[in-house]
Amino acid sequence: MIDFRYHLVSIVAIFLALAVGIVLGTTLLQDPAIDLAKRTSDELTNTNNGLRADLDVLRGREAGNDAFITAQTPEMVASALVGQRVLLIESPGSSTAMREAAQQAIGQAGAEISGRLTLTEKFLDPAGKGVLDGLVNQLKPANMVFPATATSWDRAASLLAASLMTNDPAQANTPNAATGEVLGAFETGGLVSTDGDPAKRATLAVMLAPEKPYEGETAEVLADALVSVAEGFDAASKGTVLAGAVPPAGTATGDAISAARDDSEVSRRVSTVDTADMPAGRVVIVYALREQLTGRAGQYGIGKGASGMLPPVTSASPTPTTQSGS
Repeated sequence: MIDFRYHLVSIVAIFLALAVGIVLGTTLLQDPAIDLAKRTSDELTNTNNGLRADLDVLRGREAGNDAFITAQTPEMVASALVGQRVLLIESPGSSTAMREAAQQAIGQAGAEISGRLTLTEKFLDPAGKGVLDGLVNQLKPANMVFPATATSWDRAASLLAASLMTNDPAQANTPNAATGEVLGAFETGGLVSTDGDPAKRATLAVMLAPEKPYEGETAEVLADALVSVAEGFDAASKGTVLAGAVPPAGTATGDAISAARDDSEVSRRVSTVDTADMPAGRVVIVYALREQLTGRAGQYGIGKGASGMLPPVTSASPTPTTQSGS
């Protein structure tokens, strides 16, 4: 008969065997496991250090390239826009630094900045379209007729552009008779603000897109509204360039430059530049404006939808066409 002591000895023997097995197992496996972990860690560290070194080299190359372009910009754009007046249009969320850098390059190209028109968030607010429509209907001249498909922003842009822009060099630097009333009403309504003397009409326009794409349910509507403004100013002038930076990867909606490029009709007339945050991009803005003077448009930069980094370098000899502003 098996007694209690037999059971106790058996149980102890089992646990002792398990303990011995664990000790032997860990002793045999300890060194290989540690060695593998160490080798893996060393490989990851070396890879990381290599990537950091590559990044430092790329940053150095970029800094050198930017310094070179910045130094050469006056020569690269010299006389490209002589005799032109350029209106700067700032959208809500656009970069002041980007606008100042673009303004400097445009000035180095020989153009005169007529002033700045800054759109407010209220101007783009979808909930305020009724106010915008009412103001446009009140201020527009009797002979201004809008297409049946025109949005609130299409109509507002057409009215503002007719007041601030011209495609007739003889009328440049002169105010439209209705400009004061139109600008005053839009400013009083908190829809826009101005700087400089935009009332004296410009021949070209540069619109600065927001630094970051719009987000949320109204993102696409807001981006399309900015495209409407760019298109309206292009139609009333010798050309418009919509400039900004490449949006973050994965941005589906809310980016004004992408929205303009996705619209085949708009992209035939309005030029876009998605490298305005780079010294080279500011030169491209000037070249794109000069191309607009010839009646052509293009999509330039490094982002989706760009046809190349810059337009063909040609002289600015205006030729009539339906693809530019009228």
